[in-house]
Amino acid sequence: MHRLLQFTLDLFERDRAPATPVPAPPQGARPRRSTGPRPPRRAATPSMPAAPEDDLFAAPTPDLGAGAATSRPPSPPRAPVATSPAVPLAEAVAPVAFQHPQANRTLRLQDSTVAYLFKRAQRRSIGFVVGPDGLVVSAPRWVTLVEVDAALQSKSAWILRKLGESRERLQRQAAAQVRWADGAELPYLGEPLRLTLSPGQSPGGQLQTLTPTEALAVGVSRRLLLGLPPQAAESQVRDAVQAWLMREAKALFTQRLDHFAPQLGVQWKKLALSNAGTRWGSARIDGSIRLNWRLIHFSLPVIDYVVVHELAHLRVMDHSPRFWDTVASVVPDHAQRRQQLRQVGLPEW
Repeated sequence: MHRLLQFTLDLFERDRAPATPVPAPPQGARPRRSTGPRPPRRAATPSMPAAPEDDLFAAPTPDLGAGAATSRPPSPPRAPVATSPAVPLAEAVAPVAFQHPQANRTLRLQDSTVAYLFKRAQRRSIGFVVGPDGLVVSAPRWVTLVEVDAALQSKSAWILRKLGESRERLQRQAAAQVRWADGAELPYLGEPLRLTLSPGQSPGGQLQTLTPTEALAVGVSRRLLLGLPPQAAESQVRDAVQAWLMREAKALFTQRLDHFAPQLGVQWKKLALSNAGTRWGSARIDGSIRLNWRLIHFSLPVIDYVVVHELAHLRVMDHSPRFWDTVASVVPDHAQRRQQLRQVGLPEW
């Protein structure tokens, strides 16, 4: 009876007070078999603080369950389990990366990693150019790399914006890729143009405007008839279409230059077509105008904006407020038209 009473007291007192030596049994009582030293009692575990909101990999607090027995002897201490440290959110989210195919230097700009092509050049200052391949940085030989990095950091907002625009432009071009074959479609003056290969047509190409009924039936209002066999190679079809578009572009650009030059009080002397990747036009003080032939893909209002833009440079050879006032005198909504140059996806030639 005494042993049963002592065992019951042990159950209730174990969690309330530190363990005390068990009194020796009375004389004559049967001794209990020794089980060896008890494992040390583990200290009470403090409550784990809540994981911060940006800690995506914080380990959850283990749930022991509401029905866990409080009188169960503590388990022997376990070996610590190796865990990975918490990863900050900035590192958990993959940063945006821009990679030039010939990159020889890499720099972190804001939250982006930019691998760019760096080269020395005969110039007086550091120059940045963002093209279809990425960022190209040129610097004179006396400028240190530390100064180059500092210049990039100071222009990081502009560089990242241009790199983002270039990437979006390439994505739109990829979505607008043309399979150069019979039935292919491409934009022409802002509207879809369907290619039709017909050996009996003119080798130079002929534009055909469909009637409203025909247009409703086929889904386009214009077709380009090319005098090529249906089995013509893609390169042959592409070259024939490009030649036709360039002829159309030069005729249209000439007409629009003649239309707007008197309104701006300027005279242009020479027109040349360009094939630049990101530049739509340029003008020289001697009256020479260069316009990208791929403008023929855009609607006429967008083409007119570029024409007026270059003609305005014959009066103001910079982009000062006076220049934009000159453009606005003929094209008041030039900002909206300019935006369309960045939004429309063009075929990749």
